[in-house]
Amino acid sequence: MSDRLSDQRTLDRIRELQARRREIMALPSDEALARILSDPQPAALVHAFPESDFYILVHEIGPEDALPVLALASDRQWDHLVDLEGWARDRMEVTGATRWMNLLMEADPRRFVRWFLNERSGFGELYLFHTVEVRMREHDQDPSEFGEGFFTFDDVYYLRLLKLPPGPEESAMGEAEHHTFLMKLLERLAEHDHPRFQNLVTESSSVIPAESEEDEYRWRNVRLAEKGIAPFDEAIGIYQPVAPEALRRRAPEAPPAGASRPASTLPVPAYPLREMPEDTPFSRALAHVESPAALPGLQLEFANLCNRIIVADHRTIRDREQLRPVVAKACGYLSLGLEQLKGRDETTVDPSKAAALLLRHPLADLFRLGFGTALQLKWGAERWLAASWFAKAGLRLTFWGEQWMGVLGGVLLKKPLYYDNYRTGVLYREFASPDDLAQTEGVLREVQAVDRLLGILNPPAPAASRPAGLTWKSLVLTRWARHRLGLATDALQPLAVKAFRPFFDSLFGSAAAGAAEPRRIPDSVKADFLAWLSEETGLKDHELSAMLGGIFEELFRELETEYGRVAAKDMDPRFVQLFLLTSE
Repeated sequence: MSDRLSDQRTLDRIRELQARRREIMALPSDEALARILSDPQPAALVHAFPESDFYILVHEIGPEDALPVLALASDRQWDHLVDLEGWARDRMEVTGATRWMNLLMEADPRRFVRWFLNERSGFGELYLFHTVEVRMREHDQDPSEFGEGFFTFDDVYYLRLLKLPPGPEESAMGEAEHHTFLMKLLERLAEHDHPRFQNLVTESSSVIPAESEEDEYRWRNVRLAEKGIAPFDEAIGIYQPVAPEALRRRAPEAPPAGASRPASTLPVPAYPLREMPEDTPFSRALAHVESPAALPGLQLEFANLCNRIIVADHRTIRDREQLRPVVAKACGYLSLGLEQLKGRDETTVDPSKAAALLLRHPLADLFRLGFGTALQLKWGAERWLAASWFAKAGLRLTFWGEQWMGVLGGVLLKKPLYYDNYRTGVLYREFASPDDLAQTEGVLREVQAVDRLLGILNPPAPAASRPAGLTWKSLVLTRWARHRLGLATDALQPLAVKAFRPFFDSLFGSAAAGAAEPRRIPDSVKADFLAWLSEETGLKDHELSAMLGGIFEELFRELETEYGRVAAKDMDPRFVQLFLLTSE
């Protein structure tokens, strides 16, 4: 009976700490620091933070201002800080390691020395190999033989501080600060346990750097993997697409109704959950998960998914602002994955059914399913590009104009992106909804349709004589204008603006420039354009309308918007983009 009461008290205490931790994470950094330090049991509260949340908390407070929190942190939390800041890919990053070990030593000098000797001795030997030169004096040897810069604590081992190698800008330290830390470190090590200090510097001088670095990197990856942070070669697998059929085949059977499991008391990283967008199919599905025991597992799985994305994308996440795009990316592709698994007769994702899918499928697989939809667009664009007239002509993406170039440029990236054009504040972002996919697919179809038309027209496009500012619009419209003016159309030569003005006047019929509303292009002019294209390509009018009707309507609307208020006499080739003109 007493054991049950003790276990219940422990669970209640854990839940209480978790609730206080969540409250602190919602506060501004200065208030969060004050709340931690004023807590009746600040050490227990700090230890309740998962290592990944603690890492962001320290950065948001400010590493130098967070020294009291660092002093309260556990050894595992210290390990996590140095594991993330002391490595650049698979190489030790001496500058970052120096900065953070300096902070830890300032936070609690005695404990830092014990941690350095007992918990991270291998890392310490490798670090000293990169920062300190060691010489051992023979009994009859003159220390002056070692040269300048050597010093000793025992007249046996002579040390010289090496220059700080270049490091990332965010962890940059001055040479003087670096040497000050090293001197303090060596002095404290020697004072704490001189025989162990001698053993440490002896081992550091005989380190085989490649072997030692590989071993330390392996242990670092083991520690990070325990927190859901996989090494790069594993994390990159998040971008391997999976088909819906394959996912359905290997899905486990749904758990029986009423099945339950004991709730986990392990702390779940909360920052990814706090930055999750509210109105997405995934967030709505997560809110409809009815099992209290299953929810922490899904939340932990989501945090681990975000960690895999961070590693695979080579991102550095130190605060919530940097974490937000990663969370949005995870939510977006998870939502697209749920879209792929919805019923054929469903127009939107049903949150209750989607919640069941979250319990049946790993979130990583749902992410891969969603990302595969963007990859399908990329692969389709690449297949078209390989056989396109555009590629054979040796043209650049600028040929397609700003909007289409932006869409193509995003889709053809190694990891395709949606061309947002600053509608939500960024030029490119991750695909997040079926509308994003549909809009991009629509633009790709339009590009391919125009490319097929140009392949039939086969206009000359030699690189040597290609006019500046050439786009598909200026190519087609200029060729039409040359035809209407009775000029040769077998060369991409700009029109003299003087010769172009009669065509421009006829473009808007008898309407005069200067009215409040832009002039409109008459249907007879549009019919003439279509008839010319039909004659040039051999395609029927209705075939051209079916294939390119919407594109041509948009082209004529652009002509009306750009030039509907401009008089022919005011045409200036410098400001005309839809025709190839010259002042000569």
